[in-house]
Amino acid sequence: MEIKAADVAKLRQMTGAGMMDCKNALVEANGDFDRAKEIIREKGKLVAAKRADRATTEGAVIAKISPDYKQAILVCLGCETDFVSQNAEFRALANSIADTALAEYPANLKALLDARVGETTIQELVTQQTGKSGEKHDVPYYEHIEAEYIAAYIHTNGKVATIVGFNKKVSDGAGKDIAMQITAMAPVSISKADCPVTVIEKELEIYREQINQDPKMAGKPANMIEQIAQGKLQKFFKESTLEDQTFVKDGKISVAAYLKAADPEAKVTAFRRFSLND
Repeated sequence: MEIKAADVAKLRQMTGAGMMDCKNALVEANGDFDRAKEIIREKGKLVAAKRADRATTEGAVIAKISPDYKQAILVCLGCETDFVSQNAEFRALANSIADTALAEYPANLKALLDARVGETTIQELVTQQTGKSGEKHDVPYYEHIEAEYIAAYIHTNGKVATIVGFNKKVSDGAGKDIAMQITAMAPVSISKADCPVTVIEKELEIYREQINQDPKMAGKPANMIEQIAQGKLQKFFKESTLEDQTFVKDGKISVAAYLKAADPEAKVTAFRRFSLND
């Protein structure tokens, strides 16, 4: 049967698939739109299954903030190559996922993948894009935060971004500076007070092992070894917790000192960071 260009365009609008994929699906389905949509989905699933073991080390990390600056999302759409990540269609899908995440504010990644965009779920859209490009696509990360005021920063390469919440409104400059600090220095927590116990225990375990392997420490009492390990832990806090880190724009002060100078009442209450390069 003859497949009209208008029908191909209609199916493309319904599925987001390429023109030739839509035409071929309509030919195979004898013009049945419902069956053609299934064919497109099946093709995407087949390609996705074949590429399932591939690593998605490229992609786009997107941060979006609500108009009142009180809610924000951070999401990543991954792919296999930088070439695909720069494609306009890929970027459009990534932004569509981010817009849906901010609008729907799903509780977790599974809920985001189940969220609907028109007639399809985000998971189906990602699978369809895999079928169209022949390259694995996935959503490896999604998080959100709420705060009295939120700032964000996306690095120029689009592969790492941060959202950070404050207890009150801060200046645009201060908010961006803190978000940039987190993006660049990847702190594990806001301060040593909220550093996860599992992280602390793992660091102490590493330090104790290093000390015990040092020939100079042979036969030294356990309390001395523990004191040295605790000293190393304090250095870890200075390097790896946000407030104690050296401020990247001024190596003479800490992040806590910078924020206090910008606004004595301002405090960071939450942050999320994701990088495709980590």
